[in-house]
Amino acid sequence: MEMCKSVYEKIIEHARRETPLEACGYLGGKGKTVIEAYCLTNIDQSREHFSFDPKEQFNAVLTMRSKKQLAVAVYHSHPVTPARPSQEDIRLAFDPEIINVIVSLAAQEPEVNAFRIVKGDVTEEPLVVIEGLCEEPENRERRNGT
Repeated sequence: MEMCKSVYEKIIEHARRETPLEACGYLGGKGKTVIEAYCLTNIDQSREHFSFDPKEQFNAVLTMRSKKQLAVAVYHSHPVTPARPSQEDIRLAFDPEIINVIVSLAAQEPEVNAFRIVKGDVTEEPLVVIEGLCEEPENRERRNGT
């Protein structure tokens, strides 16, 4: 999965802002390229799990559709634990197509990792942070002549 640096920084900032609670949201884009973060409210107000605010979730999906984006990933933070899925994360991962991104603030420097969770099996997904403009993949390819 590719993620624009501005999105990467935005989800880390969201995690820091929500500490000690878990932050959460969608990552929108095309294919496996994330170009926008949709920061949502964790209505559970918990340090150990999250639930999206349904109204915000619906609005985020509508916005992504209007921009011809897909929900590439769901992200959430682990304020005091590592950037790997908890047992609850694994149990609640129902969509095998969506990537799960976890932002950990447990160490001095934030750690961000991506995972695919299918029927309880966890596979780490490569995460590449893209410098420069945050744009849709086809626009970047056209600009780079590929």
